[in-house]
Amino acid sequence: ARAADDAVGTDQYAIRAFADALDDIPMALAENSGLSPIAHLSQVKAAQLATGASHLGVDCLQVGTNDMKHQHVFEILIG
Repeated sequence: ARAADDAVGTDQYAIRAFADALDDIPMALAENSGLSPIAHLSQVKAAQLATGASHLGVDCLQVGTNDMKHQHVFEILIG
């Protein structure tokens, strides 16, 4: 969403919509794992911003850590 703030014109709406769509995936993961989706996603986003660690995610297996590297969950697209 920060990129949308820097965009000019109608591009900012497309960027914001894309960012919102990306939130649907962790929200669905949290909900399907029996977690409170809004609370859990807010907690993960706050931790990502505080630590700068982009590899934090939804603890679907409820092992006690949001560190996806520790849980051996890796994204195949690096960019």
